[in-house]
Amino acid sequence: MEVIIQQLVNGLFLGSVYALMALGYTMVYGIIKLINFAHGEIYMIGAFIGYFLINQFNMGFFPAMILSMIGSAALGVVIEFLAYRPLRNSTRIAALITAIGVSYLLQNTMIYFFSSNTRPFPQVIEMHTYRLGFLQVSNIQLMILFVSLFLMILLNLIVQRTKMGKAMRAVSVDASAAQLMGIDVNRTISFTFALGSALAAAGGMMIGLYYNSIEPMMGYIPGLKSFIAAVLGGIGIIPGAAIGGFAIGLIETITTALGFSDFKDAAVYAVLIIILLIRPAGILGKNIKEKV
Repeated sequence: MEVIIQQLVNGLFLGSVYALMALGYTMVYGIIKLINFAHGEIYMIGAFIGYFLINQFNMGFFPAMILSMIGSAALGVVIEFLAYRPLRNSTRIAALITAIGVSYLLQNTMIYFFSSNTRPFPQVIEMHTYRLGFLQVSNIQLMILFVSLFLMILLNLIVQRTKMGKAMRAVSVDASAAQLMGIDVNRTISFTFALGSALAAAGGMMIGLYYNSIEPMMGYIPGLKSFIAAVLGGIGIIPGAAIGGFAIGLIETITTALGFSDFKDAAVYAVLIIILLIRPAGILGKNIKEKV
């Protein structure tokens, strides 16, 4: 039981990173109904940007993370402008295939320039372990949780309280009507990609620090699981993405604690199937009938 409780606590830290990435998926889908499968590669590139800033310029972790978020946000905007905007009025399958293509392009570009070798992420924050009874928690785990929660709260404030946030909500409901009301739809969509990419970069750097390793393929599986988290919570719903992310982290760690670490990915997919059979729209999703 002590091991299971310890793994539940660990699952909160892992789930917070999945939640950050899932927010990027769900915001983009909520705005333009696109699954941005290149999101995992933004997470990976964010980790590499932080890696080079810390190594080459001796930056602290948090200044490097802020610059990594800014750089990744700019990359997200460029990807949206070059790859997705020209296909906005095309079929969804065309946009989906393009997203997969962008994912492989970024992945292989990084492998070409930086090789596929695993690199040790600079340990700029010394790890300390705290004990609370039988529980063990490190300062890096706490940092991951608090930074993730801070970014989620900040995102919620941006969406709910700012002018751009109101524009995002309007475009997600009806882009044509929003444009008639004077909202710059292209700018709003680009801002959404920038926000999602910045969150993914923060997650990539924190995971790089926690596991002390980064490599060009590191975004594939977390990206897929974050997409599952977004679907599990209710794709297009921001609180649902956060709940789904924490749920995926807890499922993985519980499966590991029970001695089935080889089947943790299968457990995630099995829970997703079960939830969608019971609630096809996800945990917080609502079934909405579309007009034909």
